[in-house]
Amino acid sequence: MVDITASMVQKLRSQTGCGIMDCKKALIKTKGDEQKAFDYLRKKGLAKAEKRAGRTTYEGIVYSYIHPGDKLGVLVEINCESDFVAKTEDFKNFAKNIAMHVAASNPSGLNPEDIPEEVIEKEKEIFRSQAIEQGKPEKIINKIVEGQVKKFFSESCLINQAYIKDTQKTIAEITTEIIAKLGENIQIKRFVRFQIGE
Repeated sequence: MVDITASMVQKLRSQTGCGIMDCKKALIKTKGDEQKAFDYLRKKGLAKAEKRAGRTTYEGIVYSYIHPGDKLGVLVEINCESDFVAKTEDFKNFAKNIAMHVAASNPSGLNPEDIPEEVIEKEKEIFRSQAIEQGKPEKIINKIVEGQVKKFFSESCLINQAYIKDTQKTIAEITTEIIAKLGENIQIKRFVRFQIGE
């Protein structure tokens, strides 16, 4: 039997944001292996986050970010379920990170649904022409176009973009992580990006 110390529990709690009893249970379950306990809580938290995704979000903040030099600014609206969570440091940091990401990556919309149909059709035409020019067989051209459209969405839709601070994760994934950590549904509602000369 591994002795689970208070400092082990506290360390895991600071890493995950989970309750003391949850951290203690995770350490007992994983026989004191901190990494396994962390992974266990993360999986459990992400599963709970999926369940929370449908809950209504009436609270939140509008966060403003002005890039040094005052030529670029971003406003983001991030919603959550309670005023309590909206005032937490973690929530504000999440909003700040999203605003900085928008400033750096200049997404065209939040979701694929936000991209106008005519823009998507124009992209499809370009992808189709490129495939024909490259001499690709007719029967696989549709598949190629489909793949290119998917790639286009991953580059142009905020929720699908690779997060600038950790390119192994998408914005959707870091949103799920903050939902798991804070225990409420959190949604990026909208954003606007202003740049001098655009």
